[in-house]
Amino acid sequence: MQMPTARTIPALLDALANRWPEREAIVDGAKRYTYPQLREAVHDFAKGLYATGIRKGDKVAILMGNHAEWIIADLAICSLGAIMVGLNTWVTDRELKYLINHSDTRMLITSDHFLKSNYTAMLGELEPHHDNLPALEWIVQYPKATYKTALSYDEIPQRGTLIDDATIQHMADAVRPEDVSYILYTSGSTSTPKGVQLQHYALIENMWHIGERMGVTERDKLWLAVSLFWGLGCENALFNILTHGACIVLQNHFEAGEALRIIDSERCTMYYGTPNMAQAIEEHPERSRYDLSCMRGGGTIGTPEQFARILSWGAKDICNIYGLTESYGNCNVTDYRMPLEQRLTTVGEPLPGVDMRIVEEATGKVLGPNEIGEIRIKGYVTIGYYKDEDKNLAAFDENGYFCTGDIGFLDDNRNLHFRGRIKEMIKTGGINVSPVEVEEVLMKHPAVRIAYVVGVQDSVRDEIIGAVIIQNPKIPVERSVLEEFARQEMAAYKCPRQYIFLNETDLPLTVTGKVQKNKLHEFFTKS
Repeated sequence: MQMPTARTIPALLDALANRWPEREAIVDGAKRYTYPQLREAVHDFAKGLYATGIRKGDKVAILMGNHAEWIIADLAICSLGAIMVGLNTWVTDRELKYLINHSDTRMLITSDHFLKSNYTAMLGELEPHHDNLPALEWIVQYPKATYKTALSYDEIPQRGTLIDDATIQHMADAVRPEDVSYILYTSGSTSTPKGVQLQHYALIENMWHIGERMGVTERDKLWLAVSLFWGLGCENALFNILTHGACIVLQNHFEAGEALRIIDSERCTMYYGTPNMAQAIEEHPERSRYDLSCMRGGGTIGTPEQFARILSWGAKDICNIYGLTESYGNCNVTDYRMPLEQRLTTVGEPLPGVDMRIVEEATGKVLGPNEIGEIRIKGYVTIGYYKDEDKNLAAFDENGYFCTGDIGFLDDNRNLHFRGRIKEMIKTGGINVSPVEVEEVLMKHPAVRIAYVVGVQDSVRDEIIGAVIIQNPKIPVERSVLEEFARQEMAAYKCPRQYIFLNETDLPLTVTGKVQKNKLHEFFTKS
């Protein structure tokens, strides 16, 4: 398949509707959209946005679960040359106030609630809006307006009925490939969130390359319960699938039983998800009732043990992925045709258009094959954080490479081996230890399903190494056995001095399903 020639989102949507007139683009329960129907819905919503005064460069935020309307609003915003701001559905009152104000959001498109979050109540807590949210002019709610000054989602296209097609086409034609299309906020676990700016052309080009690595075709159907606000959703998944004329099957939020039903009934072929999602699906009490053999590939992260769950469904083409929101989701993806062993142990070569180097963090010296250092990248990388020049100066080195804060090495074939975050490095007795190295050794023992290694404060050594062990339930093991195994395999300073045995369900996770390593040390302080 050839890469689309379009380099802006509105041009891409036109090209897709013309090329795939019968093919479904989105399935959301009973709602189904072919590519022409999607273009029409986006066009009508863009008219309504224009009628409310939204223009090129304006910020419009989306805060809701996975609905077709999320995607329609997103594409409509970008079709006007405005900028979509993706908001985390787990946002608090304080965070919502910060994000709306920092992004200069003029319009908020939101549901009235999501799971336990009541957004209507949040908006009430932030009154008076003219003082607390001075840039915000419009609130739009889906499916109906429950906040007193809000418009309903359906009112937006209704307001646009008097706007002619030529006006919207003129707006679309004025969009340039280098224009910013998205601002996505990082989690902000250690500081205020950073607004990552992403451009039209790179959302198209890089995501097409991701799909090529995964072997995506127009016949594929991607099951998507990963939140759309997350880069894995609205960057990777959405434009991977759109650029290949395939179909996205939405799940409003992840629940394993509903995931089984959707994958089976829609015969989804591609998996995009996290290890805890696969675990919940595999361990669901009704798993045996559903046929997941339709799954053939997709993208995920995790240990070989975690990959095995997805492989057991028949998804033999599953790919390992690496990247950041700042790198347009993935900058490395294993090729689905690579031997499985390589897909399990590396995250693949840099994607086309990505210039990657491994450097010595302190000096910036470029390292050679198989030497571990900081991963730095050029190419498909954010143009910078919105309204944050200090962080921009820190994020790029003197040669223009983005400093990922991750460590790893490129092997002789330029496959990247990810080794963790720099800030996760453990300094014990004055010596640096990579947690990933220790984890990999521990997981060689047949009784260890998964291992997570963290630094635990110590008055003598600064830090000692603590290991969180998820056991293989079929092979009981004592701590003393693992201690002896570790001593045989590693230098003494790398061996864990504390062990905690947990169930996988006890692990603290982020809202996107990643293990919160910065919270694992709490298990050792409690013990």
